[in-house]
Amino acid sequence: MAVTISLCFICKNEEKTLGKCLDTVGHLVDEVIVVDTGSTDDTKRIAATYGCKIYDFEWIDDFAAARNYAFSKATSDYIFWLDADDVLLEADREKFSKLKETLDTSVDAVSMAYALTSDVSGRRNRLVNRKRGFRWIGAVHEYLEVWGNIIASDVVVTHNRVHKISDRNLNIFEQRWSVGLPFSPRDLYYFANELSDNKQYARAREFYQRFLDTSAGWVEDVIAACGRMSECYAAEGDMGQAVEWALRSFRYDTPRAEQCCRLGYYFLEQNRLKDAVYWYTVASQLKIPKDHMAILLQQCWTWLPHLQLAVCFDRMGDYQSAYHHNEIALSFCPNDERMLANRTYFLQQRQVKQS
Repeated sequence: MAVTISLCFICKNEEKTLGKCLDTVGHLVDEVIVVDTGSTDDTKRIAATYGCKIYDFEWIDDFAAARNYAFSKATSDYIFWLDADDVLLEADREKFSKLKETLDTSVDAVSMAYALTSDVSGRRNRLVNRKRGFRWIGAVHEYLEVWGNIIASDVVVTHNRVHKISDRNLNIFEQRWSVGLPFSPRDLYYFANELSDNKQYARAREFYQRFLDTSAGWVEDVIAACGRMSECYAAEGDMGQAVEWALRSFRYDTPRAEQCCRLGYYFLEQNRLKDAVYWYTVASQLKIPKDHMAILLQQCWTWLPHLQLAVCFDRMGDYQSAYHHNEIALSFCPNDERMLANRTYFLQQRQVKQS
């Protein structure tokens, strides 16, 4: 017998996205909980047309509080959470339906891949056993704390961003910091990310350092913080420190392709082609860590290092190697116009060189 599933949202002014999301997943669940945090558009009317259970929640600058309230209204065996600009593509709807039919009630949580763009992905614990009472933690960049029997699903949740990046999260962090509220290591890391995204590089570096000084962050966040620190220095024109911080990430685990591509880019920009070739080659040989939950730039683990190697070898006059790596890049992106143009160019250059 299939388990029952409650789908939970928190929403504010999602008239452009909520219907599209529910069209892809609403028929797969047994109830939909929409917690509205102050919409002034047609969000609640649209939710009503889909038969959602709608609740109002006064916004208190705390995403975890809103999500926990939504979870408290669920009545099914399991709770599935999405944002209004997420969707399930057709293949993933089939996988989700099968998961629902076969899920054993001893499972406490199910993780699913999360595709933020075609090249950026990670994993999230998306489906949780309601009776376990799992809670959301964190006012901003909240996370669902789960434990027990957790399985990995092949379902992919696709993010279909409509809203522009804003300073909303940064302002929440700033307000909490200004009144002396405690910040966890995770809070420090995400505060630094918001500062960096808003081009406040010096303050971002300060808070990345505060985060690293705790020695209590998740290793993937620590590695990413080194990379973000590197980006801050690069934006400020200090390439020596940019390289140092990219290299520092290797202290914490095996090299990540993102950091190797970052180093390759720095050296390519300085026309240090042999160094650039070295780091792009390393990136091209790495394998994605198994059971990862981190955000990954898929391009760094697939086509990008090969495309950049083609650029490097082209500048070195080695058109055979340039052609070789461009062909590998094309195997990942067979319709990419840049790579197709490269193919023609490298073949012409090889012929000229051989004549």
